[in-house]
Amino acid sequence: MKLVILGLGYSAGFFARAAQAEGWEVTGTVRSAEKAGRLSREGLHTLVYDGFAVSRPLAQAVAEADAVLVSVQPDDEGDPVLNGLGEALAAAPNLRWIGYLSTIGVYGDHGGAWIDEGAECRPTSRRSKQRLEIDEAWLALGERSGKPVQVFRLSGIYGPGRNAITKLRAGTANRLIKPGQVFNRIHVDDIAGILLASLARPRAGAVYNVTDNEPAPPQDVITLAAELTGQAPPPEVPFDPAKLSPMAASFYGENKRVSNALVTRELRYELRYPTYREALRALASAGE
Repeated sequence: MKLVILGLGYSAGFFARAAQAEGWEVTGTVRSAEKAGRLSREGLHTLVYDGFAVSRPLAQAVAEADAVLVSVQPDDEGDPVLNGLGEALAAAPNLRWIGYLSTIGVYGDHGGAWIDEGAECRPTSRRSKQRLEIDEAWLALGERSGKPVQVFRLSGIYGPGRNAITKLRAGTANRLIKPGQVFNRIHVDDIAGILLASLARPRAGAVYNVTDNEPAPPQDVITLAAELTGQAPPPEVPFDPAKLSPMAASFYGENKRVSNALVTRELRYELRYPTYREALRALASAGE
């Protein structure tokens, strides 16, 4: 079984290793020869792909793939993979699963209400509008080609080396207080687990929310991280959009509670870290 990962970044790297452990032959793309060499030394087969020129080895890998994960950020021209490899994916004879990593940002603001995959998407930022257009383009490719395309809408990603504890240690954590504001999160191990569960049960046109069980105020996560590591939490700061970057202000302008019930029910996946509490305790114990 051959898996190609287009965009072997943080989250996709955890998936690659989990898939290898399940017996998949994994090939991932990176943007630089330096990163390719480093990951190869760690046991991952890599190819350099900058989103433009498609090398012969990459074209061959796509043609032979049983599954492809797309984890590449859009650029000003849209989705580099759709633009550069869309037709090759549509023609790949063995391909039985295409996964696209998207974001719950496409839902926009829902005033803190619980929503699922059937909720209206009403993005406000240019970036989120573009992501929704790309979601729809991937699903359209699936319909046109007959390939099972699944879209995974990820919430805030964290895990080893990227979490509230590491932010505290680096001095970059803050406790910005906006009453009623909550965010969803997902640990990278659960991203990998959900993707593996989908590989076992492909469904053409599926859209899944990839998130934990408990949307929570961001300051609560920082406070627990401080308690677990014996550090002093940063002071609470009242929310003031005028003091934030446009991206941060946009981020705090959206409030929703995103349900993962479809993943639990359809993919039969049980979260390893159902909330940030279990995850932070594990990360603190491991020194990560």
